[in-house]
Amino acid sequence: MLFADQRLDLTQPHVMGVINVTPDSFSDGGDFFASQTLCLDAAMVRARAMVAQGASFLDIGGESTRPGADPVSVQAEIDRVIPVIEAIKASLDIVVSIDTSTPEVMTLAAEAGAGLINDVRALGRKGALQAAADTKLPVCLMHMQGDPKTMQINPSYNSVVSDIGHYFDERIEQCNLVGIPTERIIIDPGFGFGKTLVHNLQLLKHLSVLANKGLPILVGMSRKSMIGNVLNRPVDQRLHGGLATAVMAYERGARIVRVHDVAPTVDALRMTHAIINSDVTVSQ
Repeated sequence: MLFADQRLDLTQPHVMGVINVTPDSFSDGGDFFASQTLCLDAAMVRARAMVAQGASFLDIGGESTRPGADPVSVQAEIDRVIPVIEAIKASLDIVVSIDTSTPEVMTLAAEAGAGLINDVRALGRKGALQAAADTKLPVCLMHMQGDPKTMQINPSYNSVVSDIGHYFDERIEQCNLVGIPTERIIIDPGFGFGKTLVHNLQLLKHLSVLANKGLPILVGMSRKSMIGNVLNRPVDQRLHGGLATAVMAYERGARIVRVHDVAPTVDALRMTHAIINSDVTVSQ
């Protein structure tokens, strides 16, 4: 798939490094802020490290989507993400993903060099479908039941996998109608977004059902509460559980894994890919 100026083979596993330039994201919120002011140098240190560790994408977000999060103004989001995108594209050979639902941010991010629009609202905000289409960039459509403020209040499904599959069918049709072809679409089932622990576990177990749609799948489970709830671990002790989910997602068809811990995830996925694609016959 072509991401602006770079083409990536999505039959291979790829790691997307998370850089949340927000003061309130659940894991790394505030890492790049001092007295509510963006620390661009700190963000670039993280970006360079992730590239050196093997990331294929850097996902830049300026609006927290943690459970209970409030929206931010358009200008605040622009002020947070555009300088980071420009700085990364000026010095690093990497695909930049813009994590946004805001049409104005999509447009400016594309102009700054972003190669992917990653939207937790699946281009559901007013004007987002057309803005994304106008950029000619690939888009990642994520499933979320409700919105970040309310999504974890008693989420329910008839069948979590089937319901999400039908949701993607509808959103893909809407994308096609505005000129976003299916071959430029990636889907993300939205682990932790309007889903209970049971929903998340079922979704991962049966992820291959969504992979059968033939579209690239992106997953994001890094450090999330689904891991913490199973292992009884705080946010900063969920790496090993996250590696297990990354490997299982790749085995079930995911090709992009969005994480905070790039280096160990790259190693785990490279090893898994080598095993799955090995032609070596083992003697009994």
